[in-house]
Amino acid sequence: MLSTASVTTMLPVKDIDRARAFYEGCLGLAPGGFKPDGTKADHTAISFQVSDIAASIEQLKRSGVVFEDYDFPGLKTVNHVCVLGAEKAAWFMDTEGNCLCLHEDLPA
Repeated sequence: MLSTASVTTMLPVKDIDRARAFYEGCLGLAPGGFKPDGTKADHTAISFQVSDIAASIEQLKRSGVVFEDYDFPGLKTVNHVCVLGAEKAAWFMDTEGNCLCLHEDLPA
């Protein structure tokens, strides 16, 4: 599903086999290369732009992806989605603890 999204990133991982199972199996992405060793990103490492965030969430959930829910001042998710200015966003963690995001631009 996300294999056509425009993204370039390098993510740190501790367990390459576990990370490959997640990124290739759950997200349908193909690796472009590997670097040895790593930890985890302490911020949103990748944000995928999608045209329908609700449909994308449901499709990824069927692949085993678990979405985060937040309830902080200025950041509250409803059905895993938060409206932030001109976009909707939803977050999930990879198997290595990196935070990933889906975002959908709202009509102007």
